[in-house]
Amino acid sequence: MEVNQKLTEKGQRDFKLIKQALNEGDQHAYAELMHHYRDSLYFTMLKMTGDQHDADDLTIEAFGKAFKNLSQYTSEYAFSTWLFKIATNNCIDFMRKKSKGSFAMNTNIPEEELSVQIKTQIPDPEEQFIKEQKIHLMREVVQRLKPHYKKLIEMRYFKEYSYDEIAQELDLPLGTVKAQLYRSREFLFNILKNSKEKI
Repeated sequence: MEVNQKLTEKGQRDFKLIKQALNEGDQHAYAELMHHYRDSLYFTMLKMTGDQHDADDLTIEAFGKAFKNLSQYTSEYAFSTWLFKIATNNCIDFMRKKSKGSFAMNTNIPEEELSVQIKTQIPDPEEQFIKEQKIHLMREVVQRLKPHYKKLIEMRYFKEYSYDEIAQELDLPLGTVKAQLYRSREFLFNILKNSKEKI
């Protein structure tokens, strides 16, 4: 992966961080990339959706997808251009599904079954992996998240609350807690997996 000399100073800075993230599994590099673009990406998503919660969810999804596919990034374009393209495409898909009234997590699973699944508390492989890591590598990245997501992650993975306990503590519907933790888990797993491969 060679740096494109046509990139701006900011673009070259990002490119170095991407190389650190990919080659060394450097948590600081991931955290720095988030730090530089989290707020501007959030406000773009807010402008597109008009909803703070959707904007939060879509921001974390965009970073999750970008970090998962970081090896596919080339310096032909600035990282910010690439990241925002991922985010806007994802947001358009989200809005299209929402406008059709079909957006819901696990739409094919009846509410009763979903509740039973959650109550069984059997972690899937990704969640188990995150729990085993105890996110000791992740603290810097987690600190860069919006307070709401940070609290969710701390409750689930640091304090090991159940979904029900989190829903009661935060006074949120169970489905909302599960959906938001699903997004955060994808995000964390993508970074942790890459880090473990490089250790």
